Amino acid sequence: MNPTHTAAAVPYALRRLSTIMVPEEGNPLEKEGVLNPATAWGADGELYLFPRLVADGNVSRVGRARVVIENGEPVGVERLGVVLSPDEGWEHGARNAGVEDPRITFVEPLGLHVMTYIAYGPLGPKPALAVSDDTVTWRRLGPVRFAYQPELDTDLNLFPNKDIVFFPEAVAGPDGRLALAILHRPMWDLDWLRPGEGAPTPAGIDDDRPAIWIGYVDLEAARNDPSALVVVEHSSLLAGSEYPFEESKVGGGPAPLRVPEGWLVLHHGVTGADTKGFELAHGARYTAGALLLDAEDPRRVLARTPEPLLVPETSDELTGTLGNVVFPTAIEEIGGRRFVFYGMADSKIGVAELTRTDP
Repeated sequence: MNPTHTAAAVPYALRRLSTIMVPEEGNPLEKEGVLNPATAWGADGELYLFPRLVADGNVSRVGRARVVIENGEPVGVERLGVVLSPDEGWEHGARNAGVEDPRITFVEPLGLHVMTYIAYGPLGPKPALAVSDDTVTWRRLGPVRFAYQPELDTDLNLFPNKDIVFFPEAVAGPDGRLALAILHRPMWDLDWLRPGEGAPTPAGIDDDRPAIWIGYVDLEAARNDPSALVVVEHSSLLAGSEYPFEESKVGGGPAPLRVPEGWLVLHHGVTGADTKGFELAHGARYTAGALLLDAEDPRRVLARTPEPLLVPETSDELTGTLGNVVFPTAIEEIGGRRFVFYGMADSKIGVAELTRTDP
């Protein structure tokens, strides 16, 4: 894939701090790991973590925990139970189940916390939404539906999709009207469902590696009825594999962060993945990079990191359910500092500090 951005730098860095959550001994809901959390600030002024809790058999739930902060840094958690389980028929199949990898964005124009998550149902991983006005009780809106786009010569709803996250502010949509932007990551390989089907990519897409796409939700419709959040229109490719640390695939991470340069998007880059579909990519390496998107038109990539900002190095990042993984999923500001929460080897949760690298 050819570069579509200028040679500008991304003036940000990540510095790992510590592991803040590990599976609780004797807790059956966490037997196979705690990972890939979302975060949200409660009305009480406390910061809450929403980790993916993995029980025996790879059955995932979304938990809730208060983040313990000492000397201005996150250092641990206080568990508060489960907010989402795979209770709906479309969230489990005959041999699988799960609500996975939540991301939470406080969407300012709606005054709502919007949780995107992956429902591991009968046809594999499909994106879904839930909303909350207090971070305690979450109301499902159902699976995400991608509007038909004739120019793509396909139906995006046919494919598994992951790494879904909303922007926190309204932006100009492709038609010029204010809209809510959303990142997503389709996976074209259908061999897992129909052997020999291959990777039927949309028209104009000649690279079948999973890549970051951007779509839009009608803002006025969502203001009138939050259920409109599940309808995504005007999807297009945003960023695919370009540098060596992204050789196998790329995917979005936390909600995009508004910075002076535009929108900062932390993402994961993967190398060594040779599995089909959405199976665990044993032998792969997940690292964290970043994109800068234009503030007015986030379809424009201004810059991206040619090298990762964070790579697996510690024992917690190198060894686990899926070793050799750092997987950023949330960013929060605490006392003027920005902290990134990330999955470690699909087993634990770590925190790193996001800093600027220029004077």
